[in-house]
Amino acid sequence: GRYGNGDQVFVAWESSGKPIPDPMLATFEAFGGASQDWALGSGHADAGEAFGLQLRKAIAGYAAQLAPRDDVMVLGLYAATTGRMAITFYRELKGSEFLARLQAWHGQFAWSQNYGQERKFIGAPAPGDIAEAAFGSGVDDKLRASTVERLLPCIVDGVPLPLDLLRSAVRRVANRVGMEVWEWERCLGIACALFKGFFNERGYLMALEQERTSRDYLFGRLLAIAEDIESFAHYLAKETSRSTSAARLMQRFADRPASTWLTIEKSLRPYIERLRAMSPGALHKKAALLDDVVALFDSQDFLADTPLSGEFLLGYHCQRQALRPPKEERDDASETTPTAMTGEPA
Repeated sequence: GRYGNGDQVFVAWESSGKPIPDPMLATFEAFGGASQDWALGSGHADAGEAFGLQLRKAIAGYAAQLAPRDDVMVLGLYAATTGRMAITFYRELKGSEFLARLQAWHGQFAWSQNYGQERKFIGAPAPGDIAEAAFGSGVDDKLRASTVERLLPCIVDGVPLPLDLLRSAVRRVANRVGMEVWEWERCLGIACALFKGFFNERGYLMALEQERTSRDYLFGRLLAIAEDIESFAHYLAKETSRSTSAARLMQRFADRPASTWLTIEKSLRPYIERLRAMSPGALHKKAALLDDVVALFDSQDFLADTPLSGEFLLGYHCQRQALRPPKEERDDASETTPTAMTGEPA
C-alpha cells in the first residue's frame, strides 16, 4: 500500500509481493469492500461482536497467503527539499506480527463512523482523518505530516496513542462553532474512536450501555436526550433548520456540566409543552428516559461542576443512536425524532 501527503510518502509491502492491508487507511478501505459492508448494524448491542468477527475474517484472508516468517516492510519518506529524500520511518516485521498489530489497532479504535451519506461504517479512522479531526479539515501539510508520523508507531508498533491528539479531537467536537454538519459528524465518530481505543481496558461498547453509571457517560446521555426532545418539538412545528440548545451549549456543558444542565433543562420547558399538546405519547417516553438516567447518577456526581472527559461523547453518541434507529426499525415514526442536532435528516 502507498499513502502520499504533500512531500510525505508511506509505503508498506511484503518482500515477495504478496498482498497486505495498507496500515494508512480506515478499516473498510484497508480490508476491502464498500463502507456498507462494514456498517454491521451500527448502534446494536451486538455491533461490536459483528465487527470483531468481520475483522478476524479479513485478517485470516491475508494470513492464509502469508507464511509466518514472510517479511513486511513499512517505510516513510519525506522530501524536505527538491531532490532530497529523508527516511522518517522504517520497520521490518514478520507478516504474522504485522497482521496482529493491525488487528489490534482496528479492533481497539473501532467506532461507528459517519463520513457522509454513502460512507457510514464501523471501524478505525485513517491517520489522515485523525489529523483533520484534531486540527481541522484545513490543517496544513506540515502539521498533517507530523501527526500521521506520530500515529504510525501506534498502528505498526502498538505504542499508546498520543494523549494531546485525543484531547484536541474531543475539544474540537465540543466546540463545534463554525463547523459544517458533515464535518462535525465525522469528527464526533473519530473522537469517540480515539477515546475508546485510548482507554481500551475500560471495555466500552459501541452500543448504549444501560448499566454504565460513570458521571461523564451519564451526562453525555442527558445531553442526547435533551437534544432529542427539542429536535422533535422543532420537527413537529416544521422548524427543521433550527439548531438546539444542546448544540449551542455543548462546549459550556463539557466545561461546567451541572450548571449548564440547569440552563438546558430550563430551555426545554416550551418544547415539553409543545410535545404535551402535540405528541403526549412521545413526551411520556422521552421524559421517562430522562428521569431514568438522572436516577442513575450518584447525587454528588450530578451536582459536580468539574469538566467532563471525552467519555461524555461516548454516552452522547450511543444514546443518540439508540434514539434514532435506522428507518426500517422504527416501530412508530411519529415518536422517533428524524432530525439531528441541526435538523438534518437522520
